[in-house]
Amino acid sequence: MNSATDAGARPGLGFAAALVRMSHLVQHVFTDVSRERDVTPQQAQLLCVLTSGEGIGMTDLSRLLHLEKPSLTGLVDRAERRGLVRRVRDDTDRRACRVELTPEGEDLAVRVHGEIVSRLEALAVDLPGEDMLRVTDTLTLLLAQTR
Repeated sequence: MNSATDAGARPGLGFAAALVRMSHLVQHVFTDVSRERDVTPQQAQLLCVLTSGEGIGMTDLSRLLHLEKPSLTGLVDRAERRGLVRRVRDDTDRRACRVELTPEGEDLAVRVHGEIVSRLEALAVDLPGEDMLRVTDTLTLLLAQTR
């Protein structure tokens, strides 16, 4: 019996279908944590992307969050009004700005990101170490191909 069947998943789900289902599961985790922290799932994604500690330009944010410019501008505007982010001038391009976390935003971002990571890690608690490493390595390779 394979581990997917042992875990209660449909056997023979297929790689792409499994990724789609995993994507939905990750979205549900973002939604649940967001609701508990009184932010939207999109704001949670923005906070998580900004946890790197460095500001990120709007063009890069648009690419990372897969949002068109008007949608991203609205998202950043709402987060800025809540005091979670601020826009700062880009030192290399005076026409551009970078978005960075405020101290309040950083505190919330760390809590949101930590809770999301904790819940996702809990999903794999029963996986043998070598399976966890194999899944992690595979996902890392896939993510590296998309950059």
